[in-house]
Amino acid sequence: MSDRLPGFSTLAVHAGAQPDPTTGARATPIYQTTSFVFNDADHAASLFGLQAFGNIYTRIGNPTNAVLEERVAALEGGTAALAVASGHAAQVVILQQLLQPGDEFIAARKLYGGSINQFTHAFKSFGWNVVWADPDDIASFERAVTPRTKAIFIESIANPAGSITDIEAISTVARKAGVPLIVDNTLASPYLIRPIDHGADIVVHSLTKFLGGHGNSLGGIIVDAGTFDWSTGGKYPMLSEPRPEYHGIRLQETFGNFAFAIACRVLGLRDLGPALSPFNAFMILTGIETLPLRMQKHCDNAKAVAEFLAGHPAVASVSYAGLANDKYNQLARKYAPKGAGAVFTFSLKGGYDAGVSLVSKLQLFSHLANVGDTRSLVIHPASTTHSQLDDAAKVKSGAGPDVVRLSIGIEDKEDLIADLEQALGA
Repeated sequence: MSDRLPGFSTLAVHAGAQPDPTTGARATPIYQTTSFVFNDADHAASLFGLQAFGNIYTRIGNPTNAVLEERVAALEGGTAALAVASGHAAQVVILQQLLQPGDEFIAARKLYGGSINQFTHAFKSFGWNVVWADPDDIASFERAVTPRTKAIFIESIANPAGSITDIEAISTVARKAGVPLIVDNTLASPYLIRPIDHGADIVVHSLTKFLGGHGNSLGGIIVDAGTFDWSTGGKYPMLSEPRPEYHGIRLQETFGNFAFAIACRVLGLRDLGPALSPFNAFMILTGIETLPLRMQKHCDNAKAVAEFLAGHPAVASVSYAGLANDKYNQLARKYAPKGAGAVFTFSLKGGYDAGVSLVSKLQLFSHLANVGDTRSLVIHPASTTHSQLDDAAKVKSGAGPDVVRLSIGIEDKEDLIADLEQALGA
């Protein structure tokens, strides 16, 4: 190719991949192996000592996974990435590098219900403490900062309500506090929003959702922006202090602007073990090739469905940032001008019972706990994904008892509207 920087669609197809040098295979092969042969004893020693890059064991890295990592890093504008078994696993690996027992991180209150549960309960056993802030009140993030704060975590497009988060404003808070900003970009994908362009230091995805896109493979990924100085103030000893397991290497000093991705691999993935299978990496890579085509169709369909619901007499309100009268529309225009995503919620006048009833009457929409599929999906969060929260917390997270969440697929929009119309009429 010329020196011209490839466009997004070109990167989605080609980034990280070359024809297989042995066979000439054009599609990235599935390297379904546990381990890799060393050239000699010196080669093995250099790999284990982080003095050379290469393959050792698929729990730590695999050539199929490496193509996926390079591709997503390119799409997000990061310096490096690490693929793991799920989005939840990615969050554990990220915070393991940043937090010591007793440390805190600030999280936006509007998050995926599973993340709220993970942060509130599971992380307690590690001694990691979450402090909640309101993404609609930027000052609440400033008020939450303490000397124990080590990170801020937000979603670019929040699940389930589809609200848009002001990444730049929260990035300013993180910079002032001297901590990294972590952005879960799952619902937007880099096609709609690139958080690094707006001040994010770390981007995380559930690859299971829009990047994979077909509801057939679990995965997660961590993208290092290469923008944070991990040596400042001694806050992050995992990166700034000598690592005894690697002969005293300081990761920040040795690896520079991709030190965080290296730490996640050689300190997190190596010891915690949430490895992504090469087969799933292959499936997700295949999905990413059509990401720009799918995301635009998702967004176009979602806007049409949201407009239909906004005019239906059984619907109390629609929360979709793509609607002109939505409170997040201005932020959507700023951060996601190509579309406000495909996941949103609406409230039914009949309350909790109407929500439960609706999901049982839909025929084309699948009632299940996922988003980002080619197929359109529906769920009633208050009785499922957010059921562990009390009523007040459900409302604060955008999952009140009358709320239904839709993930709009790539079917014909007329068929989706017809299915909703019959279910609402029934």
